[in-house]
Amino acid sequence: MRATTAMTTTTRSTTAAMATSRAPTSSLCRRPGASRKSPAIIITNTTRRRAAGPSPVALAPLGGRPSTASSPRRPLQDRVVVVASPPRAAAEPSSSSEEAKGLGKTAVLGFMFGAWYFFNIFFNIYNKQVLKAFRFPVTCTELQFVVGSCLAAFVWVTGIHKRPKLTKDQILTILPLACVHTLGNLLTNVALGKVAVSFTHTIKAMEPFFSVALSSAFLGDAPSLPILLSLVPIVGGVALASATEASFNWAGFGAAMGSNLTFQSRNVLSKKFMGGKAPLDNINLFSVITIMSALILLPFALFFEGFQFAPAKITAMGLDYKFIMSRAVFAAVCFHSYQQVSYMILQRVSPVTHSIGNCVKRVVVIVSSVIVFQTPVSVLNAVGTAVALSGVFLYSQVKRLGGKKK
Repeated sequence: MRATTAMTTTTRSTTAAMATSRAPTSSLCRRPGASRKSPAIIITNTTRRRAAGPSPVALAPLGGRPSTASSPRRPLQDRVVVVASPPRAAAEPSSSSEEAKGLGKTAVLGFMFGAWYFFNIFFNIYNKQVLKAFRFPVTCTELQFVVGSCLAAFVWVTGIHKRPKLTKDQILTILPLACVHTLGNLLTNVALGKVAVSFTHTIKAMEPFFSVALSSAFLGDAPSLPILLSLVPIVGGVALASATEASFNWAGFGAAMGSNLTFQSRNVLSKKFMGGKAPLDNINLFSVITIMSALILLPFALFFEGFQFAPAKITAMGLDYKFIMSRAVFAAVCFHSYQQVSYMILQRVSPVTHSIGNCVKRVVVIVSSVIVFQTPVSVLNAVGTAVALSGVFLYSQVKRLGGKKK
């Protein structure tokens, strides 16, 4: 009879415990801040007693009698109840956020390439319109440097980009680069005033040839056979385009070639004097070079051409002052903007990708100028231009593959 009573009591206790485990855990039994899915553990005074000694009641083996301790049985609410919840699934990293970030970066880069092409197209078109009527290339170049200096100062003053702290040694290091930068842009404007925009950019496709030649002469970099072979279509295409160019003249051709020589010598000087390591970031370096170029060219502009932007002088030439000044200032803004954006792109992509983008930019500028200025283009001239630009693309790919092998 006693065994039956004990078993009945145990069954009732087990049933009550199961009912208690199914009931929702109260706020008093849950740790603060824990979710409902977390396991809830109730630690009572009974737990502490059990840690000190054996359980007061234990079930005897089947057919025997339960051994009863001297202490009275504790009520059910003093016992430990563990409510287990199903294991929480491991949080998997969401790929959607990563894809969104990737798409955002691609969109920003695409916008920057579009801005680079936009500013370059309008610089060439508006600059050509000004130089065609207002034949003062030194004055126009000086205006472009002055406007660029004002834009650089605006970026620093507003905090868009941090202003650099220059030392005397850094200024002396940058000075040769500023000199060749000044000469290169001046020769580009001379070429744009003498020959068509499309022909100027076809000649400027010879930049890889001068880069290889100067690097070999001054830095001792021996070009590989694939590099030399990639230069063949560049030289051949420029030669064919020059032979069939309707606006060809030696002054414009020489100025464009001189521009290639000076710009590539700037890169060689950068490697030679700075070890390929600029004292500033690209944006600040270009801004400092622009300001130094404005100071370098100013006395030459005043000496050789004088101050030509006076309204009376422009009107005396039979030109519209507002037309000339609006085109000249906008061309200067585009001049600084496209080069600044170019440096920003170079910070985001590899030099080879930037070189390919520059090649595509030349194609866009050539096609745009031919449409705007109605430039006559013969079949051989178009073929020569296409071959030269294809050679530039091939040169970029050879450089990329050569870099991977290293």
